Amino acid sequence: MSSLSLNTVAVSPHPTKPNTTTTTATTTTTLIQLKQVHAQILRRSSNLNPSSNSLLLQLLVSSCTLSPHHLDYALRVFDQIPTPHTHLSNTFLRELSRKAEPKKALLVYERVRRKEGLGVDRFTFPPLLKAVSKASALAEGMEIHGLAAKLGFDSDPFVETGLVGMYAACGRILEARLVFDKMSHRDVVTWSIMIDGYCQSGLFDYVLQLFEEMKASNVKPDEIVLSKIVSACGHAKNLSYGKAIHEFITENNIVVDPHLQSALVTMYASCGSIDFAQELFNKMSTKNLIVSTAMVCAYSKLGQVENARMIFDQLVEKDLVCWSAMISGYAESDRPQEALKLFNEMQVLGIKPDQVTMLSVISACAHLGALDQAKWIHLYVDKNGFGRALPISNALIDMYAKCGSLERARQVFEKMRRKDVISWTSMISAFAMHGNANDALNFFYQMQDEKIEPNGVTFVGVLYACSHSGLVEEGRRIFSSMINEHNITPKHEHYGCMVDLLGRANLLREALDLVETMPLAPNVVIWGSLMAACQVHGETELGEFAAKQLLELEPDHDGALVILSNIYAKERRWNDVGEVRNLMNYRGISKERGHSRIESNNEVHEFLMADRYHKQADQIYEKLDEVVSELKQVGYAPNTCRVMVDLEEEEKKEMVLCHSEKLALCYGLISNAKGSCIRIVKNLRICEDCHTFMKLVSKVYGREIVVRDRTRFHHCKNGVCSCKDYW
Repeated sequence: MSSLSLNTVAVSPHPTKPNTTTTTATTTTTLIQLKQVHAQILRRSSNLNPSSNSLLLQLLVSSCTLSPHHLDYALRVFDQIPTPHTHLSNTFLRELSRKAEPKKALLVYERVRRKEGLGVDRFTFPPLLKAVSKASALAEGMEIHGLAAKLGFDSDPFVETGLVGMYAACGRILEARLVFDKMSHRDVVTWSIMIDGYCQSGLFDYVLQLFEEMKASNVKPDEIVLSKIVSACGHAKNLSYGKAIHEFITENNIVVDPHLQSALVTMYASCGSIDFAQELFNKMSTKNLIVSTAMVCAYSKLGQVENARMIFDQLVEKDLVCWSAMISGYAESDRPQEALKLFNEMQVLGIKPDQVTMLSVISACAHLGALDQAKWIHLYVDKNGFGRALPISNALIDMYAKCGSLERARQVFEKMRRKDVISWTSMISAFAMHGNANDALNFFYQMQDEKIEPNGVTFVGVLYACSHSGLVEEGRRIFSSMINEHNITPKHEHYGCMVDLLGRANLLREALDLVETMPLAPNVVIWGSLMAACQVHGETELGEFAAKQLLELEPDHDGALVILSNIYAKERRWNDVGEVRNLMNYRGISKERGHSRIESNNEVHEFLMADRYHKQADQIYEKLDEVVSELKQVGYAPNTCRVMVDLEEEEKKEMVLCHSEKLALCYGLISNAKGSCIRIVKNLRICEDCHTFMKLVSKVYGREIVVRDRTRFHHCKNGVCSCKDYW
């Protein structure tokens, strides 16, 4: 390349005709063409003239518009300009700040500051602050703020607006508000940036307060601001304010674009006013994709997946966001099989998932508990490049743990190049749900040795591990350390774990003392833990008290009503049992039906109590008779102590023998390869009789049996369960 200075470019000898070099510089589409133009400039360079900076500016801007990889070429061109005009530098910075690599703009800024004779003006700072915001480069942003103040540009409205956006984007919302409050002039853009900052920080009540200030300042909000305000109302569950904003929009004849329509629909749905959301949706003459997707999300979050699917199916064209919303809806509504089926349909149509989609798919598989499906999804994740993402790896740990493979969960953890607090917490929770308290505690202490600070969720996991293994003293010590050493204020879930820990250990009076002295009002979960412990240990009086306290908080709680009925039945208070059952019938409350799933040959089979819907039902019941006969020879007798209905003993035995997990087990015995592990997932807590049944089958038939119930895993092998009969 010529050693001539790049800013000595000749002017066209025909001023009335377009300069062909200038035209070419603005129309180039490849790096090779740019280099050719660059060479032409160098060959024609002879004298310094006013057109030089303009031509070089066009060359630099053209470089920025090409592939991001060509930005390095633009930087090299810029470096060879001895004294670029401030206007040229600012324009170049503005172009770089719009690109996917905003730190390149900061690199140019550093080079500008190093060159002698070069300065910055008030137009330099807005693109720089925009680049800082995109890169979340707080240290550089504070340095730029300092320079702007030193040069007297910090009172410029555009610079101030940039500073508000920069601090908000970097999570420093208080600093953003300080700059905002000092501004002498604030236009709608500035208000929008400050409002968005509060939204991003989750401070939705502040958003609503700020909007009132905005109206008092006589600044008219636009559709963008109103969309954010309406969205904040939804997050804050402030229906009355949301309705007021809707009225404001109507009264002021503000044009409702698709984003504002979507925000209104989502707001009503988030506030529990789904009927109003549907009414608003129905009034729309054109059901665009944005609003339709909002309705899919709204119904999904309320668990009304049938309504969500109806809207989903009506869409002729669906984008990835819409597919992901529907998959997530199924995954979060206890419909994991439908989520995975929809994911397969999406693949057939050639729609590639993103990380959000995959997290929903992994969650669905975890909920389903099907190990073969989990292995396939893991292969898909690795094959399609998702495995390098930290959230995906963390989700895989949880998936394998919930599918019964603690070994595979640990393998994912060990292979991770980077581990955060969620990674460690996921493994601790995995050990806890599998009853491996020692490993859970070891990981808890190891993460602290590696300078990973545990959070509130970590303590839930480790306290859960202590609870399900009877480690009362260890649990007490860890609960104390959470407060005194880690400065974490216990929440309901932590007190719930402690009540559960003490209750399982039959320290019921101490558990009650904790409930009555805790600084938070006991919630449904805490009373439920105490109630369940009382039922296990036969403490009927305290159990009745806990059940009634729970029902005061949630009168239609099916579990509390059933346990209360069982308490009365155990004491043969049949009149009281009848009153509870009549109340449930009157209110339309029914006990959650138990069901069990088992995976066989890549297909998931589901069983209900005493059902005969399976195509191999006759074989399953024949196998059940055979298994019961075999087990009776080694001392098995059906345990009917938990059958709290007024029936003859033989009828109670028939009920116990037809529990869904027993039917799933027998199907596994006739369909899975001999000697293979049988894995069962149940939605409710396994009963004492089924637990004994599983242990005996594991010994008599020489099979490992893994059962995941509502609270934990039971690994039965050679007649022994991993829970050591403490669950």
